[in-house]
Amino acid sequence: MIVNYSAKNLDLKVIYYIVTYEFIIHNIKLQLLFSRMKILITGIAGFVGSRLAEFFKTNIADCEIIGIDNLSRRGSETNLEFLKTLGCKFIHGDIRVTDDVNDLPKVDWIVDCAANPSVLAGINGGTSQLIGHNLQGTLNILEKCRKDNAGFILLSTSRVYSIDALNQIPLQEDNTRFSVKSGVSLPSGFTLEGVTESFSTQAPVSLYGATKLASEVMALEYAYTFGFPIWVNRCGVIAGAGQFGKIDQGIFSFWIYQWLLERNLGFIGFGGKGKQVRDFFSPEDLGSLLVKQMNSPNHTAPKIINAGGGLKSAMSLYELNDYCKQQFGFEKQIKTESETRAFDLPYYVTDNSEVTKHWNWTPQQSGIQILDDIVKYARANTQKLLLL
Repeated sequence: MIVNYSAKNLDLKVIYYIVTYEFIIHNIKLQLLFSRMKILITGIAGFVGSRLAEFFKTNIADCEIIGIDNLSRRGSETNLEFLKTLGCKFIHGDIRVTDDVNDLPKVDWIVDCAANPSVLAGINGGTSQLIGHNLQGTLNILEKCRKDNAGFILLSTSRVYSIDALNQIPLQEDNTRFSVKSGVSLPSGFTLEGVTESFSTQAPVSLYGATKLASEVMALEYAYTFGFPIWVNRCGVIAGAGQFGKIDQGIFSFWIYQWLLERNLGFIGFGGKGKQVRDFFSPEDLGSLLVKQMNSPNHTAPKIINAGGGLKSAMSLYELNDYCKQQFGFEKQIKTESETRAFDLPYYVTDNSEVTKHWNWTPQQSGIQILDDIVKYARANTQKLLLL
């Protein structure tokens, strides 16, 4: 068959391709518009919330970040300018207040970072405030997930695990730390790598731990009943540059800041030797896990997973104190108090086997790298730290 490519036919052909091209481009733009991920972060002005916002902005193409925070934690207001530069939309509100939550825009995912994180919270009163922040606020957010059919990520805590069971881990006292005895029977749910997801959550776990454990149960029930995606991450200590350095945020930044500011410090409990051990990881490493989870809402992985620094990023107070001595170049008198408090633990390290198996995730930053980042930040922001 001979095709006559006359000028008229050629013009029509060109027009056809132009129209087709414009149609394809228009559809791509529409897909990008409707596929743009909207993420709500509760507690966005806090350390973890603000650093996750930065990580998402950097690692999720064209995502929209909305955050709510009541700014009740001293110092959180200093992160507002940082969030503004990231292009985040900040809403001053309280997730305990139903109307504040109802007024929030519709989103695809909600990452719940809002909490009172102190294991000592509520001991001397204020239990209603603790329950309001850590449980009632979560329930209000779950109602929003139900209405929006939004995915939900709960940042839970390693403090949901039984204090009595953790104190039964067979330990030996080494020169600088406690370590797990080898060749002996270990408690159910505990391995030489650390605490697994099947470890006991039987009370006591602390009032704080109980509110987070209750939040886990309600989150799972909401997701099962109403069919929205959910992931629960039981996090170990999260540490890094920009942390406020309060004792209830974890010992690592607190200890470094106290050294830099030449304030008093003490080894408390377990003989007053500072040999109790914790692992820790960065909010950036946590963020990499959350991105995987948001991108795979139908993954068959367990809904509850442990995430922490693991053995490679575990450190005792004694070792942390030695690190500070080397960094700052002077000696410091450390007070000792041998009596152990009710909620203190001699050893907690996260077994990351499940999160590695199901999500191909391991923390990339070493413990020393994180400490170095904290020291660098502290030296550059000494005056700011004095005001917190």
